[in-house]
Amino acid sequence: MNFQCEFPPHYEYLKNSFENIQSIFSRDDQSIHKARNELKIITLDDVKTVVKSFRIPHLFNRIIYTFFRKSKAYKSYHNALHLQELEISTPQPIALIEFFESDLLANSYFISEYFEYDFTIRTPLLESLEDRNFIFTAFAAYTYTLHQAGVWHLDYSPGNILIKRTEDSYQFSIVDINRMEFRSITPLQGCENFNKLWASDEDIEIMGREYARLSGLDEATTIYEMKRHNNANKRVKNFKKRLKRVLRGDFSTPA
Repeated sequence: MNFQCEFPPHYEYLKNSFENIQSIFSRDDQSIHKARNELKIITLDDVKTVVKSFRIPHLFNRIIYTFFRKSKAYKSYHNALHLQELEISTPQPIALIEFFESDLLANSYFISEYFEYDFTIRTPLLESLEDRNFIFTAFAAYTYTLHQAGVWHLDYSPGNILIKRTEDSYQFSIVDINRMEFRSITPLQGCENFNKLWASDEDIEIMGREYARLSGLDEATTIYEMKRHNNANKRVKNFKKRLKRVLRGDFSTPA
């Protein structure tokens, strides 16, 4: 099995761990997420890391990712480096690791330093935190900063937005960054980026007022566009859920 790896020079001392990451990952039981891909918290030498193992693609995609497109691990690593250049917070990238079988991509990994956060944006969206309005205002300002820097996170969803309390505010950091675009973003276009939050109309209004204030977009237009995109995403997600139930033979009406 062929192996290739990229990492910043100051992580050279971890190279042996990178070469053996398959066995290290399989032995470790600190899984924090397991679906199509799996994330584990693993300490490599003296560094607490999050290792993301990407599922081996099916044959067609193995060909695509080997010869025509960059792998998800590659995009995660290089997007993280670019975000750092833009001074956008994301966990410190440590390594991109790819293994090849029969000259085709097999296992791939993205390793980053563990980011000590207090909660994700999902918490204030679902719970009545005392300062939730302040959090939503700060989050809207952070999102505007992303857009001003030309950063468009294609999976800007609650679990991918980490929040750390600071002395007088909050620090936001983004993860799951393999699907990103770097381009010019107008304020009107920026309204769409809030659509995956599954937020209430009241919460959208708080975010919308701050985004409008910073961007100069009309407040009523901003809130309307945010709600429109948010509700459209909810309709699509609910339709997919209903369709899955029907395909399973479940015709009951959800409670």
